[in-house]
Amino acid sequence: MSAPFPPPTMRSWQYSRTVGGLENNLSLNPAAPLPTPKPDQHLVQVIAAALNPVDYKPAEIPGFLRFAMTKPATPGTDFAGTIVRPAPGSPFKAGQLVFGASGTSPVAGGALREFSVSKVGSAVPIPEGVEPIHAATVAVAGMTAYQSIVPHVKAGDKIFINGGSGGTGAFGIQMAKAVGCHVTTACSTANVGFCRELGADDVVDYKTENVLEALLRKAKEHSFDHVVDNVGTDDQLALRCHEFLRSDGLMVIVGGEATLKAVKQTLRRTLLPGFLGGVKGKVVGFWPVPNVEDMQQIGEWMKEGKVKAVVDSQFAFEELPKAFEKLRTGRARGKIVVDVASATYKKGSE
Repeated sequence: MSAPFPPPTMRSWQYSRTVGGLENNLSLNPAAPLPTPKPDQHLVQVIAAALNPVDYKPAEIPGFLRFAMTKPATPGTDFAGTIVRPAPGSPFKAGQLVFGASGTSPVAGGALREFSVSKVGSAVPIPEGVEPIHAATVAVAGMTAYQSIVPHVKAGDKIFINGGSGGTGAFGIQMAKAVGCHVTTACSTANVGFCRELGADDVVDYKTENVLEALLRKAKEHSFDHVVDNVGTDDQLALRCHEFLRSDGLMVIVGGEATLKAVKQTLRRTLLPGFLGGVKGKVVGFWPVPNVEDMQQIGEWMKEGKVKAVVDSQFAFEELPKAFEKLRTGRARGKIVVDVASATYKKGSE
């Protein structure tokens, strides 16, 4: 007699505190109850999940876990998997391969467990020929890159991407090239060749040259039409963006740190007028929003080979704490992926 599918319980990584770092507080519950999907949610079997800084940074803010999250929490938003039970009225079928965003919380979406939920509109089919391990990298970094760039540019535009070798930057370079932009990016010496391989036309090595000074020098030849800052630690880039950004251009700040200094910088950019030392150009913060059409376009580009998932490293499900340790170094070239069930999921969905 075959075992029931889905089973009544599952393995799930969980944490109830983050003192000393989230990775030091994770425990693998071998018999967690399966999530109960709401009417607008699919129940999915997770094949793979990818990590993002948002999986640990907000949770480690003092007091955040206590007041803003349900405990125990399971991290992870990015996932690829199969539909176990589609939401009522959904065109999805049981066993169908999908990718997208898990859960409803951007901080603890629950992708790092064997079964999770995904809201209607937060998952799309995996195109034929795209590996689930690769599709799992898209929901946060891919959507961030797409939405912070593609709606704001056109073919021939000159764009600067600060932080081109990380998960979001690697997607951003490729997507900007896919729509016909000239791409300048900044990265460390070790990643210059990597960013060029992704398609960057010009690369600033921040180890040997000040990024702001390089942009001001380049602005003597041409101003940039669009700027995306995936690093967010040098406030001078925003405060002086009007010196290298076209007057009708936009600077999107994606990256940043959860520190008091960062909060002060954000308030300064947002509230202080330009004549008092605030921002003189158009600068906005950013947060990705799941969008079916955007995810479908990214999937199509991946199928066509115009955009590829860059996987820095892959960890077994049981090695999740080590995966977070790698993420915390900030030196990942592309995405860090956790293999939840790539060798066994088909047995469960048949």
